Amino acid sequence: MSKTFPTVASLHTAYAHDLSPKEMIANVYRRIAEVNDPGIFITLIPQDAAVAAAGALPAFDPVTYPLWGVPFAVKDNIDVAGMPTTAACPEFAYLAASTAFAVQKLLDAGALLIGKTNLDQFANGLVGIRTPYPAPKNSFNTDYVPGGSSSGSAVAVAHGLVTFALGTDTAGSGRIPAGLNNIVGLKPSLGSVSSSGVIPTCRTLDTISVFAGTVADATRAFQVMAAFDPKDAYSRALPVPPPSGLPPGMRVGIPDGKGRRFGGDTLSEAAFDATLADLSSVTGNTMPTPVDMTALFDVAHLLDSGPWVAERLHAIGNMIAAKPETLHPTMRKIIECAKSLSAVDTFAGLYRLGELRRITDAIWSHVDVLIVPTYPRPRKVDELMTDPTGPNGELATYTSFVNLLDLCALAIPGRFRSDGLPSGVTLIAPRGRDGLLAALGERLHSVSLNGIGASTDKVPPPSDSSSIAAPGEIELVVVGAHLSGMPLNHELTRRGARFLRAEPTTKDYKLFALPGGPPYRPGLMRVPDGTGAQIATEVWALSAEGLGSFITGVPAPLGIGTTRLADGTSAKGFIVEAEGIVGAKDISEFGGWRNYIASLSTS
Repeated sequence: MSKTFPTVASLHTAYAHDLSPKEMIANVYRRIAEVNDPGIFITLIPQDAAVAAAGALPAFDPVTYPLWGVPFAVKDNIDVAGMPTTAACPEFAYLAASTAFAVQKLLDAGALLIGKTNLDQFANGLVGIRTPYPAPKNSFNTDYVPGGSSSGSAVAVAHGLVTFALGTDTAGSGRIPAGLNNIVGLKPSLGSVSSSGVIPTCRTLDTISVFAGTVADATRAFQVMAAFDPKDAYSRALPVPPPSGLPPGMRVGIPDGKGRRFGGDTLSEAAFDATLADLSSVTGNTMPTPVDMTALFDVAHLLDSGPWVAERLHAIGNMIAAKPETLHPTMRKIIECAKSLSAVDTFAGLYRLGELRRITDAIWSHVDVLIVPTYPRPRKVDELMTDPTGPNGELATYTSFVNLLDLCALAIPGRFRSDGLPSGVTLIAPRGRDGLLAALGERLHSVSLNGIGASTDKVPPPSDSSSIAAPGEIELVVVGAHLSGMPLNHELTRRGARFLRAEPTTKDYKLFALPGGPPYRPGLMRVPDGTGAQIATEVWALSAEGLGSFITGVPAPLGIGTTRLADGTSAKGFIVEAEGIVGAKDISEFGGWRNYIASLSTS
């Protein structure tokens, strides 16, 4: 077991004192020899070449180069110029002429590439052992699968060989290996990270993912990579905001009784419940909302039995036609089933997905984040020898629906099972809410009492998130139905707004419950200095474009003015016209809209 884990923060602290990048590289290769798992890397960069790259770094500047001197690895279905790309199929291998868009972003940020990692062949599988090369070993117990398809990347991070590694994720390949190896797996919103230079599995669903020891490190790598790529037909110009605070009214959903699937494994179920206990301490919400998972599971079933199997055939059809015998037998059997699918089947699948998407959209009207087990239970390598597909399908229980529904997800380690095996949970939210998942995930991971990966280093406390708007953002003060957890908060979040802070006004305001509704709305009115009350508010940050589109939907008698806050700041916020409080009820005594609404339920 490794004694230390090379986080970005620890490396940059060491570099600021006396560690050189060349010494760091020597430590990496010494550690690779100690771990002695030949299944992790398909191509390892020669140590002298890695040392040369370290020596070519510009002067230490972690602001300009946020990943300066940080070692990383890349799944071997992602191109790096001058290196072979095999997708775990030697007969398919080619020498990449250029570097994938996302990988180049990391290199430009000062990261140091160590090698290309093993995977389930052509990224088809969730077990990590469907490879003609020696399979990577689970970093905690070699009797169990390491998870896939990004097995080599996950195991490399778990052993601390690299700080972070890239995987890909179509059905859970960037999350399941994270859970099985006690590390973080970040599955970004689709299109936020370019897939240029990636061998596709399902082109419409694929995304590059990030494995790291901490949420902060995974988020840093994600923020470096995220950018619009005009050469990628599926790239989106999605904003990647800085880390946010944790909204006080955040609503968390968990699987209902029927949605709790652990394959009869009581140890995994107990570990999940222990993590849920941690969740209540982090959020202050002791009553998560049970969510009916039926439609989500139906979506997951579409990925493996519907026309998306044909998309996998499209990606490697020429290979199957020319050299079918070179493919892993399990993968070949699954993908060749697509030959029986027709165009009619494709449209039937799309129509069914549309129906299920409409059903599942309703979940996000009463839940901000869904937390699920990353997988039902760990599975043994021997089980795959007798049943190559069953355990693989079970591992996908809580992952396969995410990309089909255009959701973002973050897998983090949870409480360990009582037998010493890791157990993970995954946070899921609508597209663009990656920042919220990071805020919750970092806090939840920090109270798990785990080491990082297979090391003995404890998870660091959450990083300080800024409570003020970043450049290019505008602060907006909300007091009523737009508060977190309230009926209209989605009007902010769907515009990419992020929570900054909860702060009351100065004692110069009155709050009124306006006539009409639902949704019921308050009006905040400025009164002479010192003659009012402090009213609870939340401050959110939006882009100028987001605020502009939001303001157009603000109905009379409400408007946007300037609100003075108790911390000495002021920001744009809701105001009410004098005419609007005719017939309204003064509720200032409650100190805020949330308290007033709570009083109605008890009266």
